[in-house]
Amino acid sequence: MTKIVSLIAILGLALSACNTMPTNVGQVNVQPTIFPDYVGVTIPVGIAPLNFNVLTDEGKEVDFVRVIGTGSKGGEIKASGQFADFDIDEWHDIIAQNAGGEINFAVCARHNGEWTRYQNFSISVATDSLGEWGLTYRRIAPGYEVYSKMGLYQRCLANFTEETIIENTLIPGTCVNCHSANRTNPQHFTFHMRGSRSGTLVQTNGRLEVLQARPEGLYGALVYPYWHPSGKWCAYSTNETRQGFHTTHDRRIEVFDYTSDVLIYDVENHRIMRDSTLMTHNLETFPVFSPDGQTLYFCAADSVPIPERVFEVSYNICRIGFDAQLGRTVGTVDTIFNARAMGKSAVFPRPSYDGRRLMFTLANYGTFPIWHPEADLYMLDLATDSVAPVAALNSDQTESFHNWSTNSRWVVFSSRRLDGLYTNLFIAHLDADGNAAKPFLLPQRNPLKFYSDLLQSYNVPDFTSQPVDFDRHNAARILKSDERVNVR
Repeated sequence: MTKIVSLIAILGLALSACNTMPTNVGQVNVQPTIFPDYVGVTIPVGIAPLNFNVLTDEGKEVDFVRVIGTGSKGGEIKASGQFADFDIDEWHDIIAQNAGGEINFAVCARHNGEWTRYQNFSISVATDSLGEWGLTYRRIAPGYEVYSKMGLYQRCLANFTEETIIENTLIPGTCVNCHSANRTNPQHFTFHMRGSRSGTLVQTNGRLEVLQARPEGLYGALVYPYWHPSGKWCAYSTNETRQGFHTTHDRRIEVFDYTSDVLIYDVENHRIMRDSTLMTHNLETFPVFSPDGQTLYFCAADSVPIPERVFEVSYNICRIGFDAQLGRTVGTVDTIFNARAMGKSAVFPRPSYDGRRLMFTLANYGTFPIWHPEADLYMLDLATDSVAPVAALNSDQTESFHNWSTNSRWVVFSSRRLDGLYTNLFIAHLDADGNAAKPFLLPQRNPLKFYSDLLQSYNVPDFTSQPVDFDRHNAARILKSDERVNVR
């Protein structure tokens, strides 16, 4: 019994020592180099712990860290170990207590037997809630030349749990394409499967249908979807997409469309509404509805010989009225952002759900600037028509696909800023005036190990208000069969 008491006492002293800062340390007048770079970011209440690794000047991980976080409105959180690994319940408590305030972090690190105490750094906690359960996204090898393992996944943002929605390993020889939920609500959910057993999957309120891969009269499949807020309609583009490889260029891969059109799908009646204003001899793609459902935005470019003149492909952002009763456009096409006049190309438009802004990707040329280092995020104010880069979100590497939270205070976007090779997800806060805060990398429990080991890129991210309830085995069964819904 005495030995047990002594052991408990020793263990208590050890734990106490782990929760205090060492005394014999060298003080430096710089903040620690941490991965991910969470210094000065703004986060929502309810986000998973922003665990981080501390790095030496040579970029190596230190041997041991001790961290104390103190809330400006009260509360304290501590972590110690090879990296800052915060208790998830304590983390949620302190950030909830400090909404509208800050968490100030004191960091002490040991490396090669020597302790170093750094200057403190802080993060801000927004009063604007995120209001979303999690994220959905695709993960794919960054080469794209073969259908290697890929899939759609969902991640709970309150912790580190990731679940599979569907993987192409269930249907060999296929590619899981872009997906869409209705204003982050996965009760309306759709995506396309390319390849040997292709088809467009549409799930509405638990009912799954697989549409024929290429409806009669169309040269391509139904891809790049966006739901009308009513759920009655879904806009798709139909594209004949190819890719090429640069041999003497700083870009590796070029993805382009030979042809593309925009159409409206009547979900209940399985009809495609073909519209001459959206199906011209030029290129139309990336359709999105306004939050009130009365406007359809899309990208349009003049058709030029591809791939010979791919560097001349330039998309403008256009809009046209939409009659939600009849499922057809009304009025004439209006160009709301003329990227061509700037010698640029604007793609991936996404309106904020409050109807005030439209975010898009601007690059030097092309349809898919996923390998264009110059590609940046821009914002169009729909009330004033003013356009400006979202400087706080951009880097010297590619920023591409993005989506909004339903309260229009948060965006998720993909970026290659970590290494120029792999696309990762970042989340950022925007205030009521549209000013963006410094974005933060999607949290992981041991971020340095996770992102070093990950050999896939994230893309097509979107928030989801609840977990996606999708029976992937039933979907695979249908795709492997000839069970398809004919579309008129």
